[in-house]
Amino acid sequence: MKNLYLIAYLDLKESIRAKWFLVYSLVFGGLIALFFIAGVTESQVMGFSGLSRLLLMYIQITIVILPIFILITTVRSISGDRDNHILEYMLSFPISLRQYYWGKIIGRFITVYLPVLFAMIIAIIFGFIKGAAIPWSIFFLYTGLLFSLSSAFLGIAFFISSFVKSSEVALGISFFVWIFLLAFIDIALISLMMQQRLNEELIIFISMINPMELFRVAAISLFDPELTVMGPVAFYILDRMSQSMFVLLSIGYPLLIGLAFAYAGFKIFEKKDLV
Repeated sequence: MKNLYLIAYLDLKESIRAKWFLVYSLVFGGLIALFFIAGVTESQVMGFSGLSRLLLMYIQITIVILPIFILITTVRSISGDRDNHILEYMLSFPISLRQYYWGKIIGRFITVYLPVLFAMIIAIIFGFIKGAAIPWSIFFLYTGLLFSLSSAFLGIAFFISSFVKSSEVALGISFFVWIFLLAFIDIALISLMMQQRLNEELIIFISMINPMELFRVAAISLFDPELTVMGPVAFYILDRMSQSMFVLLSIGYPLLIGLAFAYAGFKIFEKKDLV
């Protein structure tokens, strides 16, 4: 157990020293600062005002930015160590493959999740100073949604990194995964599927198994429990489960995806040639 935490600490320390971590933190922290400078909390659009509107805008941007940041910074975690011969050096110590793999995951998860969380905490602090009402329920639910989304793409990234030897190939695959999942959010793709006379329930099911789309709909449901902005799709979703059950599903499902991909990556890493 001590070796597991040691690997996590080393990965965390290495990530903080890297330039990408500084850029990653500045992007999310800069978004919050930009929203405050632009006076987002002092305006009202479609009934959303104050910190509620700021968090809504922040979460909508995070849907696109967070997955690609996690993929491109994590997908080289193991393959990069293999390229630089660090993996061979690390395993020369009395460290098991399990401790190395899961230690890397713990350290990298802390690295990718904390900047996103701290940006939201900064928004709450500034909002409190300005006298805005604090939407605590939305804040805690968004924290859970971001936790689960980060887990899902971290697991996918480690799965890719476990079987790809070249960092360049790993980056290419990560971009493909991101674009592929992002495409299912696009209304044009759903329209194309409907033109092929596919069953509407099948279309919605395909869309909902995408963690990015599930995250987006859950984020909207926190502000619009009736999902009126989604039109007829809302009736299909809300007729089958309540809004609270849908949010719980939106948190639990990506977590399971992340754990499943991470475990599959470990089994591949365990059986594959390490160097």
